[in-house]
Amino acid sequence: MKFNLIAFLFLVSMISACQQTEPVRKVLDDRGLIPLPAEITPVPGNAFVLNAKTQISYDSEEYAPTAALFSKEIKALTGLSLSFASGESTKGNIQMKQVADMEKEAYEIEISENQILLKTSSNTGMYFGTQTLVQLLEHGVIRLEDGKAIWAIGAGSIKDEPRFAYRGSMLDVARHFFSPTEVKRYIDYLARYKMNVLHLHLADDQGWRIEIKSWPKLTEIGGKTEVGGAVGGFYTQEEYKDLVAYAAERQIMIIPEIDMPGHTNAALASYPELNCDGKSPELYTGTEVGFSTLCTDKEVVYQFVDDVLRELAELTPGPYLHIGGDESHVTAKPDYIKFINRVQAIVKKHNKQMIGWDEITLANLEEGAIAQYWASPENAKAALDKKAALIISPAKYAYLDMKYDSTTKLGLRWAGLIEVDQGYSWDPAELEEGLGDENILGIEAPLWSETVSNLEEVDFLTFPRLPGYAEIGWTAKSKRDWNSYRQRLANEKTFFERMGINYYASPKVPWDEPKPDLLH
Repeated sequence: MKFNLIAFLFLVSMISACQQTEPVRKVLDDRGLIPLPAEITPVPGNAFVLNAKTQISYDSEEYAPTAALFSKEIKALTGLSLSFASGESTKGNIQMKQVADMEKEAYEIEISENQILLKTSSNTGMYFGTQTLVQLLEHGVIRLEDGKAIWAIGAGSIKDEPRFAYRGSMLDVARHFFSPTEVKRYIDYLARYKMNVLHLHLADDQGWRIEIKSWPKLTEIGGKTEVGGAVGGFYTQEEYKDLVAYAAERQIMIIPEIDMPGHTNAALASYPELNCDGKSPELYTGTEVGFSTLCTDKEVVYQFVDDVLRELAELTPGPYLHIGGDESHVTAKPDYIKFINRVQAIVKKHNKQMIGWDEITLANLEEGAIAQYWASPENAKAALDKKAALIISPAKYAYLDMKYDSTTKLGLRWAGLIEVDQGYSWDPAELEEGLGDENILGIEAPLWSETVSNLEEVDFLTFPRLPGYAEIGWTAKSKRDWNSYRQRLANEKTFFERMGINYYASPKVPWDEPKPDLLH
């Protein structure tokens, strides 16, 4: 990724941040907060000013990992190394306090001149609270005439909790493979905006990306290639477990997907017995869909599915396994229904809940099954009729792989063009008749990788749309407004440039409007 001179100069100014001793009067505001919190209440008074003497303390060892991550993020942002410790004897300027009677993801922040108090009932809420503080610091910097900076947060309070339990993005590592390091950076993106799910699309026609010890040829053969014919790759089980742990530290759950019975050419090429004719097809590096299928009449296919899902279940602590189920055009409908029904039982046997794309509603869904709505209103209605919860991922609004406009070089356009305002200005509960918050698990923004092969290209399609999907999932509909959001999104330019993110400078967003420091 190209070195960003602006980001470097900004970092230099941050490292030279002064240790302010004089009081600073500053307004607590939402200028850089995405997703928008439930309540923000400014109060008169001096701001809290960060300096080298600031300490972080916590009253529960559960918060120790989050305190460490928070200190690391502050160091990256400001250049200041803050100490952190537990115990009543350590009264830090930033205090993490455990309280009862709060939802797991909820948190409260009280800010005064001498202290920041962050209250929550769980490490999840604590982590989300620290992300809000990082945003407040990033967008609360006051630049002085001598080139130094003051890191200040205005006095007041914040109360916050999410609208939906599930707020995620999908990364397709099957069409093009992305290294563990690249996936971790994508996890960091999700974490900043309090998203809590990374859905990994691990297998498709073009490649198989996860080591399965009982079927080793899946990666030996099926992991060799990717779209365009370049060398593919795969994650060892140890690498996958490391990704799961890295995500979990940031309160993100990884959901693995093995797409089936279609989108399976990489598996079919690896093991001929999975084909009805017993022959292995050639490895595939194109982008067409719907031509492959597992042989649903063969018992060895269900043994294969059982083994794959068993190993994935053992590696994945979260409650879900995603079995795909989309675009299986060459699988006869009765065979498709039979297959999904049997796979559903296998998922349940391994103590997981099944998620599948909305086509799975053709099957006899059992309690706990979840359908991911991406295209078909009829399937969404069927999910409601069968009492299945829905993950909302409408291609025409939420697919990150769609072009922004007709001039965009990367991306596809089969679902339409999705500018930043269109990606933000819709609501999950208003897409189809009968939908309501009560039957929506949450929202997910998928990034299919037919046209992206490196992180710079991922960045371009992801930003600046991803923060908007995070806000749809977190913030109450009554508080969301495009005109407010576009101003807050413009402020994220600071973060994009600090991180060297190759973002799309949408003309819908006022990136270069002056943003004076909000001082009393």
